[in-house]
Amino acid sequence: MPDGGGSSANISNLELGEMHRQYKVEKFYYEEAAMLDARNYDEWLTVFSPDVHYFMPIRRTMTSNELDQEFTRPGDLALFDDDFNMLSARVRKLATGYSWAEDPPSRQRHIVSNVRVVSDDGDQLKVESNFHFYRTRLNSEEDTWIGSRHDLLRREGDTFKVAKREIFLEQTVLLARNLSNFF
Repeated sequence: MPDGGGSSANISNLELGEMHRQYKVEKFYYEEAAMLDARNYDEWLTVFSPDVHYFMPIRRTMTSNELDQEFTRPGDLALFDDDFNMLSARVRKLATGYSWAEDPPSRQRHIVSNVRVVSDDGDQLKVESNFHFYRTRLNSEEDTWIGSRHDLLRREGDTFKVAKREIFLEQTVLLARNLSNFF
């Protein structure tokens, strides 16, 4: 029976490959979010390559003709400008029980959306995603961060490693009492 030329049964191998890649990338991000929400920070570290650059610039309110200066650049002042050793040190500090900002631990939820593979050269993927991160502490502290992440993912076997993460918050002023969490 003819279908008028627009059948979903005519999906090409290329489209199937792209759909499979999209599924794997999204699954990678959802598993990472679950690790963070469960505070499995040692396991979370395994998603990063040893040469990772984890960077969250400071956002400034700029006029429309100065938007190219809205975010600080690597090497300038930043909220995070970490390598793997610094991420590991932050995780180790949380594990000591002497991290006042996380004792008692926060309750947190990482929501990842709008995952988009921007480019794929076969070895590495540039991926952009949006996030909403909600955290509550003690009885009444509530914080929320919304933004986007620009990641460079390297293929490693059947999964990926984050080689570079840039985190862009929508906020210019952070009202949280601390920034002891991960994005």
